[in-house]
Amino acid sequence: MGTETLLDLHIDRNAQQVRRGNEVLPVNGLSWRLLECLLSHGTDVVSFDTLAQQVWAPAVVGEDAISQRVKLLRQALGDDSRRPRYVRSVRGRGYQLCAPPQPIVHDTVAMVIADSALVSPRHGRARWIWLAAGVTVAAVAAAVIVARPDPAPVLPADPVLQRAAYYAGIGQASNNERAIGLYRQALQVDPESLTARRGLARALAADACLFNGARERAEEALVLGGELVRKAPEDAAGWAARGYAYDCLGAMSQAMADYRQALQRDPGDERTRASLAYLQQEKGDLAQALQDNLSLRAPERVRFRDVQVARELELLGFTDAAARRHARNFQLYPDNVFANIAWPRSLLAMGEPGKAQAALDQALTRGTPHPQLLRLQGELRLLNGNRKEAADAFEQSRALRPQQSMGQTLAGLYGDPAPTPAWIAERLQRLKGQGDDGWSDTALERALLLQAQGDEAAALVALRHAVSAGFRDAAWLRATPLFAPLHGAAGWQGLLDTIETDVSAQRAQVLAATWRPTDLDGLSAARAAGTR
Repeated sequence: MGTETLLDLHIDRNAQQVRRGNEVLPVNGLSWRLLECLLSHGTDVVSFDTLAQQVWAPAVVGEDAISQRVKLLRQALGDDSRRPRYVRSVRGRGYQLCAPPQPIVHDTVAMVIADSALVSPRHGRARWIWLAAGVTVAAVAAAVIVARPDPAPVLPADPVLQRAAYYAGIGQASNNERAIGLYRQALQVDPESLTARRGLARALAADACLFNGARERAEEALVLGGELVRKAPEDAAGWAARGYAYDCLGAMSQAMADYRQALQRDPGDERTRASLAYLQQEKGDLAQALQDNLSLRAPERVRFRDVQVARELELLGFTDAAARRHARNFQLYPDNVFANIAWPRSLLAMGEPGKAQAALDQALTRGTPHPQLLRLQGELRLLNGNRKEAADAFEQSRALRPQQSMGQTLAGLYGDPAPTPAWIAERLQRLKGQGDDGWSDTALERALLLQAQGDEAAALVALRHAVSAGFRDAAWLRATPLFAPLHGAAGWQGLLDTIETDVSAQRAQVLAATWRPTDLDGLSAARAAGTR
């Protein structure tokens, strides 16, 4: 694999990147795989069956799904189906490129593949390859290319590791499982391979984080990460892999510490910088998280960065700018689970439950289900007065990740039969001592249980603990039916005011900053403050 051109497009297959001039186009996930398939066939017509087999397998898709993905690819490339420049449809047969791709040949290429344990950022242009869903390809390429001083990274030399990285980078549950199998295979051949250990650790953690896998997989990833850090303490990718395992296990403090260790060793590791920014967002440091995400030099390589930026703008009160980004992400990245969650959740927070339900119905047809989608379904059913369907949605959410405490609590609170006082007390007892690692979810769960006990004052205290831990979503608190019984309680408005006071100060920082998003130009602080 190498680089080639398609008319005015520059396509780097190693980096999975498409550029027009200096602009990086949003071609990733299934859209990238579709383009790569078309490129491999030159200007031949690629049938629907071939596309389904080479791009979607083992999933079974029809012509409508393929046509929709071609439409998304055209949008990303700036193509017009009526006057196509890059991809044309051939009625009843499939699709083909409008022009033959042309390889780019460099006069001199000297390439050295080295184990990452022997390379540090101090030794020149060592680069880490980060792929979708946070999975890292752990071999490092140091390349010197005449007439191209900043070369793209390359995949590992081992074909098994190449294929594992390819599958891990797709961002789908079945392909992530293939990657896990290939990484294990590579470790059977070479048990000391740091590359295989890193890749396996990332893929196992991703299975638990993104694809409803068992907690034991994240725990195995943590063990592998610990081995990486001990064997190669100067290896940034090893620290990042362990940080991701901690992240997926809910250990925020340890995850942030490891991410910072990784960035000390490789300040150019943008995937880890974005992961750290997400945890800063969860701790309530919204302006800092937004600044860090907007400062990424190659944001197109960070799968969830656009979703994070939209969420940070939303929490900061820039509702219009956030809505534009959420809607765009929802349209362009149908295979991105967090984009699918963010848009309907944002619509609910904006007081648009009908639109939220329509977006959620669409999101539930896309790829791997997620507990948060089903929890949102439960909230919308409650708003419609349908407690039975809400209970069903909460139970489905619990069943997807039975180890998650919040899912257990929601399913119990709204299930049939109704929870007993003894059950609520037992749940509260289990939560004692939990939530001390920086996450606000445990405090929110405790508030729900105390509310169910009828203790409004204690429930509000728990919500204040959530705010202290970083919770900043006042709009959701207003909109969700989960806390509707507290709306008239003494202290409810004061709780919302506490959140808004902090958010207003951070919003002012963003409005005064030189790094603020371009789509905030023209917004005054007064207008931004009035969007909540």
